[in-house]
Amino acid sequence: MKKLIIFLSAAVCCHFPTKAQDISYYKLQAETGTTKVVKLTALDSVLSKGKELDDDAFIDYTIQYIDLAKEMDSIALAARKTIGRRFSNSLRQTDPIKLVRIIDGVLAHKYKLDDTYLLGNLYIKRGRAQANLDLKSAVDDYNLAITSFSEKDSLYTADAYLFSGQAYSKMGKFVSAGENLEKAYQYFEALKDYEYMLYAKQGITAMFSQNGFYDKAKDERDNLTQKLIELDLKQYLPTAYYNQALDYSNTGNKELEFDYLMKAKLALEAAGTAMENYAMGINIHSQIANFYTEENQMAKAKEHIQLIDMWIPNLTENKLAISVYAGAKAKYHHALGEEEKALRFAKQKLESSQLIGYEDDILNSHLLLSEIYYNTGNYRASLDHNNDYLRIKDSIYTRSNANSLAYYQTLYETQKKEKELFEKNTNIQLLEKDNENFKKMVFFGGLAVMLAFGLIILYRNQRHLRTNKVLQEKFSQKLLVSQEEERKRISKDLHDGLGQHLLLIKNKLMTTGDEETKKMVDHTIDEVRTISRDLHPFQLQEMGITKAIEHTLTQIDENTTLFISSDIENIDNLFSPEKEVNIYRIVQESLNNVIKHAHAEASKVSVKRLTNTILISIQDNGVGFDFSEKYQDAKSLGLKTILERTKFLNGQMKVQSKINNGTTLVFQFPIS
Repeated sequence: MKKLIIFLSAAVCCHFPTKAQDISYYKLQAETGTTKVVKLTALDSVLSKGKELDDDAFIDYTIQYIDLAKEMDSIALAARKTIGRRFSNSLRQTDPIKLVRIIDGVLAHKYKLDDTYLLGNLYIKRGRAQANLDLKSAVDDYNLAITSFSEKDSLYTADAYLFSGQAYSKMGKFVSAGENLEKAYQYFEALKDYEYMLYAKQGITAMFSQNGFYDKAKDERDNLTQKLIELDLKQYLPTAYYNQALDYSNTGNKELEFDYLMKAKLALEAAGTAMENYAMGINIHSQIANFYTEENQMAKAKEHIQLIDMWIPNLTENKLAISVYAGAKAKYHHALGEEEKALRFAKQKLESSQLIGYEDDILNSHLLLSEIYYNTGNYRASLDHNNDYLRIKDSIYTRSNANSLAYYQTLYETQKKEKELFEKNTNIQLLEKDNENFKKMVFFGGLAVMLAFGLIILYRNQRHLRTNKVLQEKFSQKLLVSQEEERKRISKDLHDGLGQHLLLIKNKLMTTGDEETKKMVDHTIDEVRTISRDLHPFQLQEMGITKAIEHTLTQIDENTTLFISSDIENIDNLFSPEKEVNIYRIVQESLNNVIKHAHAEASKVSVKRLTNTILISIQDNGVGFDFSEKYQDAKSLGLKTILERTKFLNGQMKVQSKINNGTTLVFQFPIS
């Protein structure tokens, strides 16, 4: 890859010396370049000027670059462009399915990637896309990313744990979510990435808060607060105090809500960021204004309203800050009876909260609009917003209850079982106090009898199973031998009988000059020979098993679209002719399965001679399969036959396969 990058850099200097700033020139070169290197270099130059492209054009040129890099077998370059932030984020938001398909195309060549950073981030990007489609698949990708990264990629490993924890939380799997978020927290702390360390811990507290576990959320938040104080990260304290105030607001504890809002305000001022951190300042002072408005202390509410009026122009693009600000303004004007102003700000709050998708803010917006419309006499609009409020509230309540029920039911069932077990043990002890020895004798006597019967039955069953297994294996082996003999006979008849007759016909046709019929006879002779060779590999006798396997690979490589590479050591004269036929059939059948079912682009065959064994490996980059499912399928005779031939050779067969991750078959045969 380094050589290609140097070559591309040189190509830039050679081909584009006078057009360095003209993006249209690069676009033209990308379309009309005479070589792939020129086109790839031009596409890279177009993408480097990404600010001049809208998102759709940027995505289109990136896809062209990725496809061309794959054609040039530069998988690392393709992977690096695929995980680019603008490309992956834009496509994830507009068409996550397409992003998954593009990443799948790069991962199909992952065995060519030596960079753990690239491989792990491909899984992370696919997981982020899957998070909008299937959370379970997203979690699987995050776990693959974790196992793909090396120690030097600890920052990205932390990201994978963070995303995985967030996905588990959305799935309602709080134990797994907590474990992964805690691991992310520990990684970020070790890396001294305190901002993301805060994100991880906030993920844990948010998970508990959103599902009604406020006590647990407070415990986690208190631990975080203590850690921030120890690390002298006081700039993050306002956020922790503010979130705790929101939890108290949700539980109706106004006194503690106000206390923590004051803590947040003082922490913000102490950190010296009261004017710089406009977003948090708006959040805190808006919530304080709401508190004073609800307490009808309008003079104090006005002081904080004036502050957020001064700060909001600095955050015109921050939808969350706008939503909080608009909510405080709407409540303030509503309390003053200025319904027209209140209505304008309430609509602004609803619009902003819907854009960011915060259900609590959307819920409060509908309630506020319902109250304002009611005061203005627009009862129809008031009823509509009240219905929306009730619908969202029921949805949140149902989801929160379901999660709470799952959590507390686990605790309840555990405690209930422990209590029942304790009561039963107590009753048993009271009842058996006088005849404890007798019951023990009966118990152990019965247990001994049952154990004896069990052992007898188990022994007979195992013996019966072993006998059946031996008989079945002998039958399978005899059947394989019989099949090979029958194939050999038919092959010989075709070659010596039908083949000879066709040659005689061909010779007679040569005298007649009928070229068309002669070509038909030649084609028929070739088909007969092919069938004969497939029925019985005479090349084993003529060339030996090593050359026979190499010949088969050459035939497949020349006559199919499958690219085959090989590493084959000489194993001639190590096995009897009968065993060589079975080894050849195993390789032949395995490759037939790759061609028919794997949809693979490439395959690698390896034959290694060890001290007392030979090792055969057949690997492909195809779609993979579930071995147990395929083996149970009555139509999958190929796998069963391969396994029976392996047993006939006293060998071992290992299958490593995952859906969309290729397949590796490994055979180990003892040298007799």
